[in-house]
Amino acid sequence: MQPFIKHTGLVAPMDRVNVDTDQMVPKQFLKLQTREGFGRTLFYDWRYLPGEALNPEFPLNFPRYKGASVLLARANFGCGSSREHAPWAILDYGFRSIIAPSYADIFYNNCFKNGILPVTLSDAQVDDLFRRVENQESYRLTVDLENQVITDESGLRIPFEIDPFRRNSLLKGLDDIGLTLEHEPDISAYEKLNPKSAPMYEAVDVKIAAPQT
Repeated sequence: MQPFIKHTGLVAPMDRVNVDTDQMVPKQFLKLQTREGFGRTLFYDWRYLPGEALNPEFPLNFPRYKGASVLLARANFGCGSSREHAPWAILDYGFRSIIAPSYADIFYNNCFKNGILPVTLSDAQVDDLFRRVENQESYRLTVDLENQVITDESGLRIPFEIDPFRRNSLLKGLDDIGLTLEHEPDISAYEKLNPKSAPMYEAVDVKIAAPQT
């Protein structure tokens, strides 16, 4: 997994509450077998018209947001079903960080497991960022995980809180497998002390007395 230390990118707005994972990746695309390729399906029903023509009214299709890598969203982002395909699509599209007032728990956790940093800010702070994005074309933010602060080129500075364990995992680029491999010496030592050939239990000879007549 790619580490996340500091990222500067163009900001794209998603000015809708309760954006769910079914809209991020509709059910017909869940049959894909790898994590790659889901970027094309992100917000499929909103991004495309019939025949997969781009919907000119959907913000991600606006030329000014082309190449955006920071997604600004509203409350309860990522609600709905627990499909991990949603963060796969977010990442494959090109977003490295999401900023919102709140997230659905499972989606929030899955972001960290896939190298995406979801930042939680207050409603007032998010409102202010939406205004800045609207008023300034090519608006960019720097999301600094190491120092836990968001900044822009105009002097804006917004500290944010994050769980220390999740912060450390993202800084090192460790998913669940990577976290396990950090303990590889201890695992190997345990396996040497407990070889696979060792019996897991001893057979017990149990004699059942015949019933008395």
